[in-house]
Parts: sequence; C-alpha cells; structure tokens
Amino acid sequence: MSTDPMDLPMFTDPGSLEEGRVRSTFRYPRPASPDPTPARAPVVRLHRPMPASSFATGPVVVQDADWELVARMRTEVARRLAEQMGEARWDREAEEAEGAAIIRQLLDEDTAEEIVRVGQARSVAEQEVLAKAVFDAMFGLGRIQPLVDDERVENIMIAGFDRVLVELADGTLWEMPPVAESDAELAALLERLASRSENPRSFTPASPSLHLVLPGGERLAGARDTARVSVVIRRHRIRRVTLADLVEWGTLTATMANLLAAAVKARLCIVVSGEQGAGKTTTLRALCAQISRLEPVGTFESEYELFLHELPDQHAIVHAWESREGSGERLSDGRLAGSRTAAQQIIDSFRFNLGRQILGEIRGEEVWSMVKLMESGSGSISTTHAGSAEQTMRKLVTCAMEAGPQVSQDLASTKLGETVDLVVHIACDTIPGPNSSAGRKHRYVAEVLAVSPGERPRGYATTKVFAPVPGACGVAHTVPEDLRARLVAAGFDLAGFEAEAAEGRLP
Repeated sequence: MSTDPMDLPMFTDPGSLEEGRVRSTFRYPRPASPDPTPARAPVVRLHRPMPASSFATGPVVVQDADWELVARMRTEVARRLAEQMGEARWDREAEEAEGAAIIRQLLDEDTAEEIVRVGQARSVAEQEVLAKAVFDAMFGLGRIQPLVDDERVENIMIAGFDRVLVELADGTLWEMPPVAESDAELAALLERLASRSENPRSFTPASPSLHLVLPGGERLAGARDTARVSVVIRRHRIRRVTLADLVEWGTLTATMANLLAAAVKARLCIVVSGEQGAGKTTTLRALCAQISRLEPVGTFESEYELFLHELPDQHAIVHAWESREGSGERLSDGRLAGSRTAAQQIIDSFRFNLGRQILGEIRGEEVWSMVKLMESGSGSISTTHAGSAEQTMRKLVTCAMEAGPQVSQDLASTKLGETVDLVVHIACDTIPGPNSSAGRKHRYVAEVLAVSPGERPRGYATTKVFAPVPGACGVAHTVPEDLRARLVAAGFDLAGFEAEAAEGRLP
C-alpha cells in the first residue's frame, strides 16, 4: 500500500462533485475486497537521475495551513477514531481509511461553521490543503511529509523545529519553513512515529535516540539529547547507478571510470572514503554495477542502504545482512541478547560461497574480519568515513586494533598493506548560492591511492594513482607496476592513462 495519501482514492476529480456546493474532494478510501490470488512481490521504484529541468522551479514549495486548526482537528480525529476502534485491533490500511472518513466529516462540519461565521466556505483548494495537513499530522510525518513526498528531495536535515535544510538530488540546498510550532511539538511527533512503527519503541529523555525505517524506505534518525531536537531523514533516490552516470555528473573523469571498472573486474580490494554526505554509498553502488550478474554477493550493513538485493536484473544472488542491536539482558561478552554485529555476520558468511563481500561501512572491529576475506583476493569493496586517502589507511589500522589486544598496530598495518589495493577518496564542497538560503554540493573523486606492502614501522606503502588538485577530480599520476598487468587484462587503457599523466598538469 502506498504511504502517500495522494495515492489513496481520497482525492477525486472535482468535476464529479455536485454543482452548487463547495466542498473538498477528500474522499473515504473504501478498502478493496479481499483478493483470493497470492500477493505479488512489492514493486521497487528504481529512481534514476532527474533532468536539470526538474529543478528549475527552485526549492520545494510547502503550502501553508492554519496549523492551530490542524492540531485541533488531529486531536478530534484521534478521539473519534479511538471510539470507532474500541478494543478492536485494526491494520494500518483500515485505520487510515476510517481516519480519512472522519477527516471528511470534520471538513463538512468546518464548512458549515464557516458559512455561519463569515457567510462563505473555504475554497476547494484550501480544504484540500487542510485535509492533507490533518491526514499527515495523524498518519504521516506532519509538516515534514510534503518534503518526503517530493521526488526531488534527497536529504532532510532538522536542527530544531525552525531550522530546516533540504538537499535535492541535484545537490542544491534550500532552507525551509518550520516543521512544527516548537521543539516540544517536534519531539511529540517523533514519539508518535516511534510508537506506530512496525517495531514500536520509545523516544523519551530516558531513550533519547531514535532510528526508524519509514514506510517509503527512508531512514530517520532522531535525537533529543542534542542542543535542539534533531532529525535527519535520508532517502536513497538513486539505487541504480553506473560509473558512466558518475562521469556524467562530474563525480569521476572518464579515465577514473575506466580504471575503477577494471579494478572491480580484476578483483582488487577497494575502500571508498569520504566525509558524511560525500556520496560514498552512491559510488559503492556504481562499483558494484561492474560485478558480473551471476556472481553471488554478500552485503553487510548496519541499516540497509545499498539495496543490491532489490536489483535482481543486476545481481542475481545477493545475501543481504543487516546488523541487529539486540535487547534485554547482556551476555557474558557484554553484548545484548539477540544482537548481531557485522563482524559476526561476516564470519557466518564464509559458508555461503560468496563471490564478493561488500561492507557498507567500516566503523570498527569488522575490518579485521574483512581482512580475512581480502587475503583470498576476493575483490571486496567497502566504505568508511575519513578526511583523505592517507587518513583512511590510518583509520583502518585503528579500527582493526579494536578487534582485541591480539591485533597490534604492526600486525594491522602489515595485513592492511597486504590486502587493500585501492582507496578511492571523495570530496564534497558546498558552494554558496545567490542568497543565504540556497547553495549546492559539489562531489568529486579527489584522489585514488594504491596500497601495497611496505617496511616497518608503517607497514604499507602508497602510490598516488590520481593525485588531488583543488576543487576538482584528481589527475592521472602513476599506476604501480604490480597492478598494471592485472588492470590491463581487465580492460584498463594504460596508454590513455599515461598520455593524460604526461600532459604535466601537476608541478
């Protein structure tokens, strides 16, 4: 079932209304009769890059409403709905259908009151805005819902009810109107969302963190132990992406794309690094698109973000693992009962006959399990947060040492030098727009570093395959001798690379 009320049969053609009477087109969504045929798999929307014309209208337009009236109506809808339900347990579809019918009743009552009070009713357009606002407040994300409904919005960042920033899929940034009347109201909205989720949880001062998967697949993170109530909603609009797409968007040069495509096919082990929001996951998806469709893939994530398992025409077999936090009592090792870490799942995957292992994000000790995979030349790919390619290697060493005292710095450095082949580092610059409420993100692969075994104390050596230049994609520099034959055999245009490097754009 769609989570967008505009997809429900509540909103019908105004031309079907009886002439001479002004009323909303908001309709009661009658539940469909039971279908005796087996349920089909849900349709997955695979969002593609949108043309520039999609963004010509500027920021998302959020229609204003009488929010005090919306709040009163929401409270009345909740009261009447509770009376209708009694002790019965309704599914979400039936509850929303009955709620829509109650909203219809309230709109009729409001129309009658307005005629008595001011001699005329609200226009149909005003009633539609009011109806949707009440529905969203009751069953959706309140004033945040229009931002989620807009196909152009990639990320929603809220640092207090009146400090709202949205990032569109083209990288533009826009400040938006408040999404509540106060931080307390915003926190109350999050509490309702938490209680209505598939796995109900609390969001209180005693439990100040919230992580939810919204019905549309968006990831919501909330916190109330920050200076203001904070919310970030992240959506992955572009699930099907290729290296050619990244070249078109300016994230890669054609020469970079050629090298990375060959690196994946040659089964090199690659780490994609960058700061938050730099585009690591999108780049990881593009690299995975180079993997043969029939090669079994395993993905390991704290929360599903790659969605390779939803692309059967691109990846025939994907075993997608997701970490679990666990609950209840703690075990002898200090972990909560039922918890499953990425490190544990990687070990479990050894019997799944995987061709590739994709670690969504390296955060800690799981990198040591990945080292075991990399030692077999598995061509694994992963991401991590870091400020540069060199910092990436230093972070991986630190993360490996978290596996326990048996992993010394020397051992971690040596093993990583033997197993990691390439570090692809993405930079992200925010370019100010014409006014203080607009801007744009510019993402680009700033450098590609080749890693090889090295002497102590460092334990590994690095070579700049693409060297960084300010504010632009890195430029061709050097391909190490030990990688040349493998890359060329996989389709790398070494002659073209060397010709580009010979142009002498670096001092």
